[in-house]
Amino acid sequence: MTARTVAPAEPADPTVVSVERDGSGRHLARELRPGAFLAPRPLLPSPDRLRIALVGTRAGLLTGDDLRLHISVGPGARLELVEPSGLVAYDHRGGSSTWRARVDIAEGGELRWNARPFVISTGARVERSMDIALAAGARMLWRDTLVLGRSGERGGSVRATTRATYDGHELLVEDLDLTDPELRELPGILGPNRIIGSVTALGTRPGGPPHPYRMELAGPGAQVRLLDTVTPALDAELATVWEDWLVTG
Repeated sequence: MTARTVAPAEPADPTVVSVERDGSGRHLARELRPGAFLAPRPLLPSPDRLRIALVGTRAGLLTGDDLRLHISVGPGARLELVEPSGLVAYDHRGGSSTWRARVDIAEGGELRWNARPFVISTGARVERSMDIALAAGARMLWRDTLVLGRSGERGGSVRATTRATYDGHELLVEDLDLTDPELRELPGILGPNRIIGSVTALGTRPGGPPHPYRMELAGPGAQVRLLDTVTPALDAELATVWEDWLVTG
């Protein structure tokens, strides 16, 4: 039997988005650097924020891939990230890939990130990490959806870690281990569900109508997380939470 050789990983250039606000109140993109997988593209300006699209330059994640993303929001600046399409991790054929994001938001800064679904195909093995640092008075609203498998698939392996700090103190620390299908499908974990969606507010406690799945964080912040077997109903409910928290956050 001949052992299969996995090709070495390519150098992973990070995608960099850095925005600031000058003395006259104008929003400026100090750095928009394309990475190995995503290219930042300015959208039509909004009167109170910069809008940047994260445009995929590859079909998806394959074995050995390392997607890195660095986001920086300066004092008093406001940034909205837009994803025209979701991301698919394809069958890694015994290998693995990584997705890593680092977010830094200065005092008075704000980030809105309505992320598109991240699909983990059967055979994929992904390590995903989100590291967020907010200064006092900074805010972030983040929508996130993980999909285990394409249509008709059981889904691959994913471990998603999130660490968010506010003014130097831990606000949200989470290790979502969905690497073993047998364990994650047990009752009380995911059961038959393969869609995990959430809206997370950091640096603020949003108002709006009460929600049965709202969780208050260890500081200024809250999260609503939903599970489902299909996407449409979950998407609609999370969209309502997102819109409510945009107004009341």
